[in-house]
Formats: sequence, C-alpha cells, structure tokens
Amino acid sequence: RGLLTRTSVPKDVVDYIVYGTVIQEVKTSNVAREAALGAGFSDKTPAHTVTMACISSNQAMTTGVGLIAAGQCDVVVAGGVELMSDVPIRHSRKMRKTMLTLNRAKTLGQKLSLISKIRPDYFAPELPAVAEFSTSETMGHSADRLAAAFGVSRAEQDEYALRSHTLAKKAQDEGLLLDVVPFKVPGKDTVTKDNGIRPSSMEQMGKLKPAFVKPYGTVTAANSSFLTDGASAILLMSEEKALAMGYKPKAYLRDFVYVSQDPKDQLLLGPTYATPKVLERAGLTLNDIDVFEFHEAFAGQILANLKAMDSDWFAQNYMGRKAKVGVPPLDKFNTWGGSLSLGHPFGATGCRLVITAAHRLKKEGGQFGLVAACAAGGQVMGCAEVLFPW
Repeated sequence: RGLLTRTSVPKDVVDYIVYGTVIQEVKTSNVAREAALGAGFSDKTPAHTVTMACISSNQAMTTGVGLIAAGQCDVVVAGGVELMSDVPIRHSRKMRKTMLTLNRAKTLGQKLSLISKIRPDYFAPELPAVAEFSTSETMGHSADRLAAAFGVSRAEQDEYALRSHTLAKKAQDEGLLLDVVPFKVPGKDTVTKDNGIRPSSMEQMGKLKPAFVKPYGTVTAANSSFLTDGASAILLMSEEKALAMGYKPKAYLRDFVYVSQDPKDQLLLGPTYATPKVLERAGLTLNDIDVFEFHEAFAGQILANLKAMDSDWFAQNYMGRKAKVGVPPLDKFNTWGGSLSLGHPFGATGCRLVITAAHRLKKEGGQFGLVAACAAGGQVMGCAEVLFPW
C-alpha cells in the first residue's frame, strides 16, 4: 500500500509481484499473493514468494528483472517481509507424529491408545534458531570464528557498530531516510521511524558479555544486527515503460551476480567473492564506485570482509585471483548506517540496501553504486547499479 501511495502506479499496470521471506507462516505460504490481495492489487496479477535467507528480497528483485529482461513483463513489484515478533513455533517431532497419526485413527480405541502414549517431554516446543542446517552452527558462532580468523578485535567491532548507529541517527535526523512508511501496530502506537537506532559509547558497549562463544568471544548484542519486523517494496520497470508512463527512474540495475562458498568457514565472506565478479560483469573497477551498501550482519563480518578484500594472499589462495580487489573507502561505505543500527528483517533487507544506494547516489551526485549482502548457506548477492542524472 505504501508503494502504491508513493508511486501512484495504477494497480492494473503491474504484471507480476515477487516477494521474499525466510521464516514462513504456513497460513500465508505464498505471502506475495496474500500481501498483493490485501493491498488491493488486481486478483488477476500473478504473485509468487521466494526464499534465499538474508538475500530473499534481492532474489525477488532480480527475479523481477529477469521477467522484464525476458520480455514477459513490463512492470513488476518486488520486495520482502519478515515478522520476527511472531515466528511460528512448532511442536516437537514426537508430538507432531502422534497428532498426525491421531488424525488418521478411525476408532475410539485407537485414539485413546495413541493419547496414552503421550509423555510430558512431547510438549516441549521447537523454537526457531538462526542456525545452519548443514553445520548446526548459529550464524553468531560463525561470525565469532571469522573475526578470530582475520584478527578483528572486540574494540574494532564495537567501534564499527558505534559508527553504524551514529551515522544512522545523523541520517534520520537530517531526513535522509525517506522511504519509511508509517505503520499502525495493533494495540500500540504508529511506528513512524526505525526504532533500533541507539548510539551508545565504547564504555557502555564494552560492558556487554559475549553472546555466542563464551567467555572469550568478541561478538556481542551491541555489535550484531538485531532481528526486527519489517517489510519492503520496490517498483521495477523497463526503461521504455517507465518513460512512457512519465516516471523518472531513481536508478538502473546494471548487473548482478550470485555466488556461493563453504557454509562453515566462509559463511559470511560472500561480499569478498561477489564484489570482483560483479565489477567485472559491469565493466567497472572499485574506483568507479561512488556508493557502497553492504549488509551488516555483524561488525566482525564487515571488518573481516574488508580485510579479505585487501589481501593478495586471500585472493590468490582462496579465490583463484592474481590480486586483491581492494577495500572500499569508508567515506563511501554505509554512510547512512546499516543493518547493525536499522535492524535486519531477513526477507526485507535487500530492497532497503538497493533503494538506500539509489538515494545516496542522488543525494551525493554519484553515478555508480555497489550493493552486497551475505546470507545463510554461504551465499551472497552483489549488484551494481547506476544513476543517470536527470
């Protein structure tokens, strides 16, 4: 609805809707379709949902780009959503099996026999965890090991997290975070701005205990992205269609890549692998980029990637490249804050990264922006976008 209000795009012009989400609710397994109907889009508009962990809405956007490039569609709405405050909680496997068997029981005797086998431990719920299925390791543990492997100290992580919150607060106070849509929370006040931005001090942050690897880990609640509710939407069109309808594009998606690597030791190193590939595809160099927007899963993850990108040894031994790609200058890097300060609703973050890059390009008079985001499973999406001044 917010997108419809902001853009005034006629509902019947939209050819397709693609949405990303991670923790799916069974009742709305195709949340793209349900959201579209709830927002008042035509019931004749197809919609489907994609999931690719933290880059789900990136996948939604590039799926839309593919539909347009293939000539299937002219106008696509893409986005993502996550409801972290009300995640589905399952019964234990024993209880689920019993209940499903009970549903098939035909006689009262069969039902009573199954009920009599239920034990107290059957009622223990299965809580969702941000853990890798293939390794059973939480992402926080991976971030701690990655920080240790690249020699990223606790102080460096806290300093970067403080930077993220400070820059986000500055951007918020200056009215730069333009695309926040007010939302009335049932039974509570209307949310009009991101409420996780909390600049602190190194002293206060230093008091927090390690959150994952105890007692010697360096990843804490203060230098990790926090989980939050959130949704995003973006309007995609072919250039011909946009200009015919009188729209001035905010940015052009020039190229994109997806890469994957070892989900254990290199789970969060995706931006290092994706950046040189997307630059080569787009015919650009690191020096051409005016705006960098990288997903901040953890401060240690960001800093480890910056160190890996600055290492010839890493490039030669792990990436099969002759030389390092180089380090993005911090004065061009996440200068309006990032996931550490704005929060990380899994399915929605990708669109936020892309539209923030577009707004920064316009505000700063830049031409090229680069977006990168790591995801569970050791996957990553990188895209280069270009802004033509109007």
